[in-house]
Amino acid sequence: MSFQYDFSQLDGATAVRLSGRLDSATASGFEKPLQDLFNQPASRVLMDFSALDYISSAGLRVVLMAAKRAKQSQGALVLCSLQQQVRDVFEISGFLRILDVADDSSAALNQLRART
Repeated sequence: MSFQYDFSQLDGATAVRLSGRLDSATASGFEKPLQDLFNQPASRVLMDFSALDYISSAGLRVVLMAAKRAKQSQGALVLCSLQQQVRDVFEISGFLRILDVADDSSAALNQLRART
């Protein structure tokens, strides 16, 4: 299965919907478009993982770099709707302790709203 992503606007935030596999073969092509979302200060980004089936360490690195970029630009990044197998990877890596994660997009939007 391949990796796909799309951007849309959702209640003042940019929603990034991921699907497929975010791994070493696909992560590099996704990194720049994701980083570019934080070119404007105070950008708010919601990453929806509901259709992402797999994430590797390369994918984790892309997400971590986006979180760092968000912080540098006084923006916000919230992940949501992680499937159990993807959540397990985030848990094992310790990323759930350092990233903002919500159960669903509604909760993620509430977290983003609270930061403005």
